[in-house]
Amino acid sequence: MNDSDVTGGEPLAVTVSQINSKIAALLKSEETLSDVYVKGEISNFTNHHKTGHLYFTLKDENSSIKAVMFKTSASGLRFNPENGMNVTIRGDVRVFERDGQYQLYTYEMNPEGMGALYLSFLELRDKLEKEGLFAQKRPLPRSPRRVAVITAETGAAFQDILNVLGRRNPMVKLILIPALVQGANAPASITAALDKAQTLENGADVIILGRGGGAAEDLQAFNDEGVARAVFASKIPTISAVGHEIDFTICDFAADLRAPTPSAAAELCVPDLSETYAALNSLKAEMKIKTTRLVAFNSERADALRREIGAKSPSARVALYEKQFGILENQVKNAVGALMAGKRRQLIAEMKRVEALSPMNVLMRGYSIVSTKQKKTVTDADYVDIGDELHIKLHKGKIIARVEEKFEN
Repeated sequence: MNDSDVTGGEPLAVTVSQINSKIAALLKSEETLSDVYVKGEISNFTNHHKTGHLYFTLKDENSSIKAVMFKTSASGLRFNPENGMNVTIRGDVRVFERDGQYQLYTYEMNPEGMGALYLSFLELRDKLEKEGLFAQKRPLPRSPRRVAVITAETGAAFQDILNVLGRRNPMVKLILIPALVQGANAPASITAALDKAQTLENGADVIILGRGGGAAEDLQAFNDEGVARAVFASKIPTISAVGHEIDFTICDFAADLRAPTPSAAAELCVPDLSETYAALNSLKAEMKIKTTRLVAFNSERADALRREIGAKSPSARVALYEKQFGILENQVKNAVGALMAGKRRQLIAEMKRVEALSPMNVLMRGYSIVSTKQKKTVTDADYVDIGDELHIKLHKGKIIARVEEKFEN
């Protein structure tokens, strides 16, 4: 019999929180949903960087379940989870009571099918990185003449490299150093091939170490610690070209350069002659333009210098001085002429003034000059006596007279 309201007979209603709490208690009491291992594919992956929590969906062909991995557990991960990655998860199935959503609370996560292998890879990578084996990144030679290739003699990788090098630069000599690239004996074979490359007659300018794609287990020889140390110890710059573009190995980190594929390694290793010729032709055209401009500039400069030198030559200086002398001569002539004209005018004026003061001109105005018989000019009546003979000079002629009477002013 259901509980009912005393007055109305209606059944009692429960809250949403009560339902979610009841479901949470039921799931928590179910032992098969605690500390459970679940495998599936990651989707809707979100790394909440502020909190450090990871949120994602784990799915298989038919179903999916929400999952969360809190910061305390996520900080211990040895790999970066990504969408599409198959993983095995250890955790508890619980209800997030606020949303009424059940989800997988994750404590551990490992890549599916290669958990131990991948963790071993990460441990070796971290170890060698701390030792500094990944810090050496030498530049490749710009135009190598001899390229050593370490790979399987019958593998497709060597043919790919051979084809690319032949197309890009057939003048480059390719030296194959065969090595096992898979299996238990592969690490020792690769290490021996790297040692041999150091002692080649006439040497090699660069080494390409690689193989074609394969399963993770097939590439394990290139995750070997001894091989990584041999790559680092190589005196010759080395390109690691192992597997496909998505594949990474320890050798990729230890080498001077990583190429996504063997063909890409060949592309990166040598310049394309056609591109080189095109670059040279472009450079030639550019140099021609610059040379033409430089010649024109220097020609103009030379003309200017010739004009400058010509202007400073002795003959030019003489001509300049002659011109300046002619100008000065004219200036002197003009100055002397002007001075002479002025003096002439001054002389004429003086002559006129003197002429105006001449006794003869005075006589012409009716004046006369009176002198004694002894030719002493008489200017005062006291100079003569009654009866003295006087000589009177007129403008025209002369008169002799005697003093009959004299008066004083």
